[in-house]
Amino acid sequence: MAAPNKDGVLLDFSPMLIVYTDGRVDRIANFPYVPPSPEDPSAAVSSKDVTISPHISARIYLPKLAAADQKLPILVWFHGGGFCIESAFSSLYHRYLNILASEAQAVAVSVEYRLAPENPLPAAYEDCWEALQWVASHAHPEKIGVKEPWLVNHGNFDKILIGGDSAGGNIVHNTLIRAGKIGEVKISGAILSYPYFWGSFEANTESLARRVWGFVYPTAPDGIDNPLINPFVENGPKLSGLGCSRMFVCVGEKDALKGVGIRYVEAVKKSGWEGEIEVIDVEGEDHVFDIFDPYSEKAKHLIARIASFIQR
Repeated sequence: MAAPNKDGVLLDFSPMLIVYTDGRVDRIANFPYVPPSPEDPSAAVSSKDVTISPHISARIYLPKLAAADQKLPILVWFHGGGFCIESAFSSLYHRYLNILASEAQAVAVSVEYRLAPENPLPAAYEDCWEALQWVASHAHPEKIGVKEPWLVNHGNFDKILIGGDSAGGNIVHNTLIRAGKIGEVKISGAILSYPYFWGSFEANTESLARRVWGFVYPTAPDGIDNPLINPFVENGPKLSGLGCSRMFVCVGEKDALKGVGIRYVEAVKKSGWEGEIEVIDVEGEDHVFDIFDPYSEKAKHLIARIASFIQR
């Protein structure tokens, strides 16, 4: 890590964050925190916050029900932000999950996982796996202590999906690898929006994608070629073992991660994985454009495609 400068800055990762010598982390790219809403009038969705464990929480979204006993698909969402910024409780993700839960008619659980550098990887992976297990445990409420009634009363546990954008898409992939090995949670579908993968096959050693990985997981074995960030390495888990039957992968034409996202889709297709994979390349758009501006026409179309995938 670089030596501190005269202003006490240990690491300047602008425009994402700045780390100071006294341990402070200034997440300058974060959107503001917003509280949950009993009912969002624009999307007819209720939301509330829950505690999963001492270090994991989540915001749960429940769309307006057609019947008191209605059962809905369950979507567990992992937010983006390079594993080091953003929050399930930010205005950015609160707005997006409100819209997606309404459009898909799904109970959505947006996971607040621990961030680097205070909690370097693999903390985020462990938190998201634990959150998924917590959600799935509600299929047998008699076996757990504190229960979440929205999941118990309205969740369809035959339709648990996971999704995430950017770093969240990376978490989705690694959660699928783990689910395929362990088999504890049945995942019916997965959404990877602009997934964050990288590796030494990319020649640009100063790229933001490479620098972020070294920052959030400085002790990663094999560095940028660790299987968690480079799913193509020979000694990594086999893509044929991905633990779901359907995948939806989104990339943007102008996104720096587009190439590796398409490479991932092709690798999954060639791996022997027996599921169904759908990919959409949004013309003229950049990284996570639909989350930054969900009201544009292209974003509305993409969200409708994701919602249709969830509803199937």
